[in-house]
Amino acid sequence: MIYVFVGLAGALGALFRYSISISTASLWFFPFPLATLLANIIGCFMLGWFTTRIMKQNKVSKPLAAAMGTGLIGSFTTFSTFSVETVMLLEEKLIITALLYVVSSFIGGLLFAWFGYQLGRRREKSYD
Repeated sequence: MIYVFVGLAGALGALFRYSISISTASLWFFPFPLATLLANIIGCFMLGWFTTRIMKQNKVSKPLAAAMGTGLIGSFTTFSTFSVETVMLLEEKLIITALLYVVSSFIGGLLFAWFGYQLGRRREKSYD
C-alpha cells in the first residue's frame, strides 16, 4: 500500500513541478532555468519543514511520511534537470549564467532548507 501512496503523491508533486514550469515560461525570457531553481528551493523549504515538524515528532504514519517526503516533495524537486540545464548553459557558453545558477541553487537550497527546518522547530516549541 505504501507504494500506492508514494506513487500518487509523486504524481501530484510532478504536476506541481510542471505547473511551475508553465507559469514561469510566460513570465521569464532569460536563459536562466528559473522554474527548476524555484521548484528546488521551494522543495528544500518544504522538506526542511516537513522533516522537523512532522517526521521527527512521529505525527504521521510511515506510509504517509514516505508519500510526502519521497513522493510529493521528491518528485517536485529535480536534481537531474538542474544538472542537465547547467550542462546546457555551459554548452551554450553561458558560463556566468551557469555559475550563477549553480551557486544560487546550492546556497538557496541550503538557506531555504534551514528556514523550513527552523520554522518547523519554532512551531514545535510553541506547542510544548
